Amino acid sequence: MADKNVNDENMVVVMTDDQGNEYYYEEEMIIPVGDEKYALLIGLHNEEDEHEHSCGCGCGCDDEDVLIAKIVVGEDGEEEYIEPTDEEFEAVQKAYDALCDEAEQD
Repeated sequence: MADKNVNDENMVVVMTDDQGNEYYYEEEMIIPVGDEKYALLIGLHNEEDEHEHSCGCGCGCDDEDVLIAKIVVGEDGEEEYIEPTDEEFEAVQKAYDALCDEAEQD
C-alpha cells in the first residue's frame, strides 16, 4: 500500500508493509514501458534512522534504498504503487538503461 504526498516539488510516497511500518520514498522519475508507467523511488531517511543504520557492520545498511514500483489506477481512481512482476522489473531495467544511454549521448 502506498500514499502520495507532494512536498514543494518532490513527490513523497509512503509505503506501508504488512506489519504497518511506514517507509518514505521520493519519486525520482517515471519510466514508461509500453502502456505502463513505473516509478523509481529513492528511500528517505531522517537523521535518527541514519544514526541507527550507519553501523559499519557490513550489513549493507549504508546502501541506497531504491525501489521500482508499477503505477496503477485503483478502484477509487487514485494512482497506487504495486510491486512489479519479475518480467516487468526486467523490462523497466532495460528501459532505464536506454534512458541513461540516451542522456549520455546528449
